[in-house]
Amino acid sequence: MRRAAGFLVLLLCLYWTRAQGESGGVTGNDITQTEIQSEILGDQTNITPDIWAELKELRDMAIEHSVELRNSKSKMEKLEQENTVLEARMNASENEVEELKRQNTDMMARLKINEHGMEELKRENTVLEARMNASENEVVKLKIESADMMARLKISEHVMEELKRENTDLLHRVTSVEDKNKVLEARMNTSENEVEELKIESADMMARLKISENEVEELKRQNADQPKVAFSIGLTDSGLIGPFNTDITLKFSKVITNIGQAYSPSTGLFTAPVRGAYYFSFTTLDRRSSAYRNIYIYHNDKRMLLSYNYSANANESVSNSLVLQLEKGDVVYLVLPAGYSVYDDSGDITTFNGFLLFPL
Repeated sequence: MRRAAGFLVLLLCLYWTRAQGESGGVTGNDITQTEIQSEILGDQTNITPDIWAELKELRDMAIEHSVELRNSKSKMEKLEQENTVLEARMNASENEVEELKRQNTDMMARLKINEHGMEELKRENTVLEARMNASENEVVKLKIESADMMARLKISEHVMEELKRENTDLLHRVTSVEDKNKVLEARMNTSENEVEELKIESADMMARLKISENEVEELKRQNADQPKVAFSIGLTDSGLIGPFNTDITLKFSKVITNIGQAYSPSTGLFTAPVRGAYYFSFTTLDRRSSAYRNIYIYHNDKRMLLSYNYSANANESVSNSLVLQLEKGDVVYLVLPAGYSVYDDSGDITTFNGFLLFPL
């Protein structure tokens, strides 16, 4: 029993020693307890050496466990501090993650809006390009029509300039979709204005062309209704005619042209088929030298023109012309005065010509 009591006291001393090691100090009560332990141990000197060795080992083990416990506590405190820092960082990271999630959600919404806007702008751009192509095609067509009508009117060969080529690069590397849209809208407005101007010009030219065509039709009708009168007659192949004792009407018998049959080779008279303005001309030749030559042109019974000259040498000709206003049935003819002569042969040197300028 005494051994057991001594063993218990020793264990209590060891536990107290470890507690004092952990607390780091010795108080006055601790000194008293140490003295009591010494007394108890003094009384137990007769304990066997084996038990004493075991007790020492138990004390050393208790001290070692106490040191390990203190080290473990330091490590635990350090780990708790690190855990606190990690928890703070974890909370901050979680907050950042939440903020990034909110930003990502906001950015996704904005991205969807931008994508929708981009699609809408692409559709508008497609429509604008289609309208631009249609307008350009219409411009080309109208310009071709305008060039054709200007050529038909024969006002000028250079009225229409060469069509300007449209810029093949519609974007010009525009930095934004909005800028591209504005450029296309501006070009669309310009093309529409050009189309309207060309339409106005085309309508004006069509009106002018219609007027010209109407005038041409009117002239055609007038020309169809107007009698065709023209003649060109040679005098004779007999050579010299005259001189005679009286004035004679020259009868031009060699018909070159006699449209409308208004000139009569048998009488030498031109008879006006309609009232109008007529042009007449004649050329005569006399092969005599140092001689006078003379020729008259008559309208009905009135002498209208006298051609007179002196020929110093042979083979000199006389020509003259005039325009007469004639009534239907009036006659025009050439008269060779008495004492004068005229010459003609197969070369048609002496001729009488005339035609209707226009009816009145």
